[in-house]
Amino acid sequence: MDTQTIQRRRWVILSVLVVGLLAVVIDNTVLNVALKTIANPVGGLGASQSQLEWAINSYTLVFAGLLFTFGVIGDRVGRKRMLMIGLVVFGLGSLLSAYAHSPDQLIAARAVMGLGGAAVMPQTLSIISNVFEPSERARAIGIWASAVGIGVAIGPVLGGLLLGHFWWGSVFLINVPVTVLGAVAVFVLVPESRNPAPGRIDYLGVLASIVGLVLLVYGIVQGGDGASWTSAQVLGPIVGGLAVLALFAWYETRIDHPSLDIRLFRDRRLSASVGAIALLFFGMGGVYFFTAFYLQNVRGYTPLAAGLLAVPFAIGQFITSPRSATLVNRYGARTVAVGGLLLNALAIAGYSFLGLSTPIIVLAVLFFIQGAGMGATVPTATAAVMDVLPRERAGAGSALTNTARQVAVALGVAVLGSILAGSYRSTMSPTLAALPAAARTDAGQSVSATQAVAAHLGSAGQFLIEPGNAAFVSAMRITTLVATAIAVLGGFIVMRWLPGRPRPTIEELVAAEVAAAERDLAARRSLQRELSES
Repeated sequence: MDTQTIQRRRWVILSVLVVGLLAVVIDNTVLNVALKTIANPVGGLGASQSQLEWAINSYTLVFAGLLFTFGVIGDRVGRKRMLMIGLVVFGLGSLLSAYAHSPDQLIAARAVMGLGGAAVMPQTLSIISNVFEPSERARAIGIWASAVGIGVAIGPVLGGLLLGHFWWGSVFLINVPVTVLGAVAVFVLVPESRNPAPGRIDYLGVLASIVGLVLLVYGIVQGGDGASWTSAQVLGPIVGGLAVLALFAWYETRIDHPSLDIRLFRDRRLSASVGAIALLFFGMGGVYFFTAFYLQNVRGYTPLAAGLLAVPFAIGQFITSPRSATLVNRYGARTVAVGGLLLNALAIAGYSFLGLSTPIIVLAVLFFIQGAGMGATVPTATAAVMDVLPRERAGAGSALTNTARQVAVALGVAVLGSILAGSYRSTMSPTLAALPAAARTDAGQSVSATQAVAAHLGSAGQFLIEPGNAAFVSAMRITTLVATAIAVLGGFIVMRWLPGRPRPTIEELVAAEVAAAERDLAARRSLQRELSES
């Protein structure tokens, strides 16, 4: 495709890339709405809280571990080709997820979806960086990021509608037509591009990163699932995972084709931007995990009603994302990013005030504030990363931001989910003491498990419902305080390390003064001519 055609089609190409992104985003938001249904042993899979965490994290860990590799492969074989392959694999994984017959099968199918998502995501930003000139790139990235807001709105609502009329697997089937449409549109409209000097693939680094992250997350989930935090089955995987990740980081600095180029973090603009994205999504991943149970299990909302309550989040993000570039030009990247992070922290802190009878409009407002904060921060930080790197390394920049995002979501769900589970189990222990040992263990896993045991016991189990709801709200408050502290930390990191609005150089000031003087002189001469003619 010639340069003039690409320039003429650039906004159409962006819309096609957004379709591919929507498939990935819709899946994650749909799953949150379906968590209660999948946990139900009647009509679902009877998944425990730890299995639900792994249903989320099997996707995110594979996604995060392979992003850089697929970025390099896309640079080598063609970004358009890799984008089409990724969409097809993602659709296949969605099909397998829809027809899973056990939690383990769902976890495995979600890993296949992560494989496809890892092939899709880095290509979208790489193609944007190659299609758009620097003057328009920030705006294009802002629109690209606003697609996340659209996906957040569409996913839960569609998921709620489907869960109201069909079986739980239908929420994954909605990805199939989106991916098919996206693959066809990519084939017809998107230009092919490659890196003229692609790097080699770091197989050992990819393996080490996945092993390290899986061990770390496994240990954290085990701790939240009831095992003692000082036991070998918790400390062993955590320590082993951290050790493998440390070796991975050391190894990446010693080779000339790293899957994660640690040297990139020497640029404080890049490192602060990636850190902001990671801390933002750490809190969001955990918050979305427990608000799904709060809305459906504690407050009794249907999946559709819970999905509609996610719309304010999308509206907030949709309002601020496209305007982020304008705000950065006026106030500077640091001000916009810090403002967005503090809005996010304010919203997360607000969740700690939710109770059993809090007006639901309060939650809608908090969702809107959090969405607005993310809409301001994510495109600002993403554009900062992409501006640091040359065009031929756009794949690395895209993979870097998305790796940070997915790892943060996985750790957010694992860490905050474990805090939630541990606090809930501790608060419920006195109430559960009246149950037989086997039922006591099952009922203490989560609020969904408590309600399932109560339903199994019939009228004799109704005494568990109110204490279970109260214990969940209490655990949610403790969890949100931790998430708030982490969100505030993100604001301080960006404030300290992300450069502010650049100051004009002496040459730029002189040039501006000369231009102003020339305009003034031209205006005077024009006035003199008018006076002489009159």
